[in-house]
Amino acid sequence: MNTAVSAKPAVPLTHVISVADPTAPLPVNVLFGTVPLEIEIGCGKGRFLAARAAKNPGTQYLGIERMLSRVRKLDKKAARLGLQNLRILRLEAFYTFYYLLPPHRVRTVYVFFPDPWPKRRHHSRRLFSPLFLNALWARLEIGGEIQVATDHAEYFEEIRKRLEADARFEPALPTERGADEQTEFEQLFRSQGLPIWSCAFRTKPAEEPPLVPLEIPADMEPQSDGDATLADDDENGDADDAEQV
Repeated sequence: MNTAVSAKPAVPLTHVISVADPTAPLPVNVLFGTVPLEIEIGCGKGRFLAARAAKNPGTQYLGIERMLSRVRKLDKKAARLGLQNLRILRLEAFYTFYYLLPPHRVRTVYVFFPDPWPKRRHHSRRLFSPLFLNALWARLEIGGEIQVATDHAEYFEEIRKRLEADARFEPALPTERGADEQTEFEQLFRSQGLPIWSCAFRTKPAEEPPLVPLEIPADMEPQSDGDATLADDDENGDADDAEQV
């Protein structure tokens, strides 16, 4: 029997990936084929992801989003726009990068306007921890990129300094995003002349250390519609979800 993976995946009936066993790695080449894969962490309602997928039909896009109402909205948007190259995963992003993605398969990871968790006692919840950088490097292609944008100056400096201090990463050019790829939150800030900080880093060859076992607190599990009600009032879904991982 011929088990070769085709270059393009089959057209999905739903754009939401069903995960029956969260301990088993995703069959990435079955879901996405062998074309390039790019991921947005905390994709919200998918303004950036849908626009990017529509412009680049030869690339597969995966949005990771915990809030059910946002997942449903993006699923409907992808169906309405006929985006066969966009899929959605309703899981915790940190866990996904640790256990569900194969080594060095992802070309680009996008994190736009992550929650800065401004109170010092909450800084441990920020996404860009040493453990996340380990998983990020392990899943990105060698030469793959992490693209970051935020309106929070202090958190931007923390992210940039951590990536600069990691020998597995080197600076790259931030992605240029047109108005159609900006959330309403970002557009509002730009219209007021407020600064947006962006950076990008590219992975370099390095040793392959094993990832340590990861424990997920209960409050980091996927959230229901009730949990998402207040946060869903704005278009900036990625701001709320990207860092709650």
